[in-house]
Amino acid sequence: MNGSPYALGFRTLEREVSACPLVIQGELPSWLYGSLLRTAPARFEVGSRELRHWFDGFAMLHAFELGDGAVRYSNRFLTSRSYSEAMEKGRLTRGEFMSDPCRSLFGRIMAIFHRKVTDNANVNISVLANELVALTETPMPVRFDPHTLQTLGHVNPDPGVSGQISTAHPHYDGRCGYSFAIHMGRRSFYRFFSDSNGHQRLLASVPVTHPSYLHSVGMSDRYLVLVEFPLRVNPLRLALSSRPFITNYRWQPELRTRFTVIDKSTGAVMARASAPPCFAFHHVNAYESDGAVLVDLLAYPDAEIIENLRLERLRAGLSVALASTLTRFRISVAGHGAPSRVQEIDPQQLCATPFELPRIDYQRRAGKPYRFVWGVAQSVPESFLDTIVKVDLADEAHARVASWGKPGYFAGEPVFVPHPEGEAEDEGVLLSVVLDADRTNSFLLVLNAANLREIARAQVPHHIPFGFHGNYFSAATLRALSRSA
Repeated sequence: MNGSPYALGFRTLEREVSACPLVIQGELPSWLYGSLLRTAPARFEVGSRELRHWFDGFAMLHAFELGDGAVRYSNRFLTSRSYSEAMEKGRLTRGEFMSDPCRSLFGRIMAIFHRKVTDNANVNISVLANELVALTETPMPVRFDPHTLQTLGHVNPDPGVSGQISTAHPHYDGRCGYSFAIHMGRRSFYRFFSDSNGHQRLLASVPVTHPSYLHSVGMSDRYLVLVEFPLRVNPLRLALSSRPFITNYRWQPELRTRFTVIDKSTGAVMARASAPPCFAFHHVNAYESDGAVLVDLLAYPDAEIIENLRLERLRAGLSVALASTLTRFRISVAGHGAPSRVQEIDPQQLCATPFELPRIDYQRRAGKPYRFVWGVAQSVPESFLDTIVKVDLADEAHARVASWGKPGYFAGEPVFVPHPEGEAEDEGVLLSVVLDADRTNSFLLVLNAANLREIARAQVPHHIPFGFHGNYFSAATLRALSRSA
């Protein structure tokens, strides 16, 4: 690994600590009682073999417990089946995003009939069936104890909504949760389902010949929005392939980007649309206005970003244009099912500043009109994500952007925590795990969400490898989850 200033973010972390009190600079808000829980890749080698992609790293859980002006930090490897088998055998036993086990010819043939799905849940933390779970893009959520970070096993999905691929970004609208799974076979389907108190119900099954790679979907108050980017896979070839998962997908721009709007209550398809080809990992929000649903996502012109996130590139410090642009798509919804035509729609760029890992006031604004979105950006193209940004969409034609960043700091996803008595959309704090490349450690940063002024930071005794997502849970929420477990 060379001297790239951000290469430390892709170095394996071996150290685990429990309830370690952190030194704080500044003063935490008195109302902040809860835990920031994150999962992130933390081991990038198995035996002498280096994994190929950032998304392949074995998951580690991180917990920042906040209260009474103090922060206690714990971290622990998620002992998924993928991790446990790899540590025991000294090699990969399950295929990851871009890394596959090295198999003999016989092993490759057997894998076709007995394919082991990874449960390396290194993408996000959420609640499923009233339990805290770590998630990845397969339907094998991993339960864990939020206090000890002990791995507790899987949450098994209902057979009626099962599939080979799922999402690490389920939605919640205050009534119930929503998610999807992709069933691949001779006939393939996108299966959308609701989750209420652990009971899963199939809402819609959308047939597809060559499924798209989907990391997330959109949700408005009344609708779910399926966005199929032209990064597609042939299910039969995937089943018979000896290649890593994502390398079986092909970029087919002639297929364009396709939108399907699904009624959340009935499962009916309410609208279909087609737009120029693009790619996205993350939806920002969606909401209804004047007979249309507005779908906001962070769009790339193509899927080259996946190749750019190979570990060998990142560890070498090569230039990676990571950030995507906030883009809106407007889809008319007539108010009845079975749309007779596919609308041709064009993208509207809402903000010229590229950024990634978007967060909104999800608790109050998910599926509704919103004004603010926070994320992380690059100060210079040859750097990595190092700057926290706040985008103000009060004027859709001229978005205003504020930023926080310092040389040598590499900021992670900014998680918005609303003030419990606040009314303004940006009244609260942002929590971000920041890597200090000069001091070779990380710290928890607390910013005023309205003006991005630093309130406090808590120093971690080691570096934390770069990750993707996590969530803040109030102490009351964690107690309620413990009682229902």
